[in-house]
Amino acid sequence: MRRKDREITDIRTILELVSECKVCRLAMTDDGVPYIVPLNYGYEYADGALTFYFHSAKEGRKLEILKKHPLACVELDGRGGLVEAPNPCSYGYTFASVIGTGRVEFIEDTEEKIYALNRIMKQQSGMEFPFTAAMAEAVCMYKLTTSDFTCKIRAK
Repeated sequence: MRRKDREITDIRTILELVSECKVCRLAMTDDGVPYIVPLNYGYEYADGALTFYFHSAKEGRKLEILKKHPLACVELDGRGGLVEAPNPCSYGYTFASVIGTGRVEFIEDTEEKIYALNRIMKQQSGMEFPFTAAMAEAVCMYKLTTSDFTCKIRAK
């Protein structure tokens, strides 16, 4: 990271940011062509790794790419705001971001799908729900686990 003065290594601060965000971007490559999509997510942190859970329809470009090339990058950001200055070249923007890379794994086990769906609902609504096996089987579930993540914050 070039701006070490903005790097955040405190895991509590990182998880606070991950918890605040509702949308992340999943970036992948399709035979050398970049492709990025915004997704709602759920997450958990254990043993130094962040796991992000996603769901989608059972077909589409994103899934085709991830099946061929499962290495992906996740990015979340928030706390944005314009920093005004007397000189236009001194303007800036406050932000907080987390970026991590990992391999996408598709979730096939019904119980794990239900667990992942509840991580997503907990993140998005603050609540968990009684998902059925039929509900879990109706969607494609996948996760990206990363222990290779960074956090950067510009507060002012």
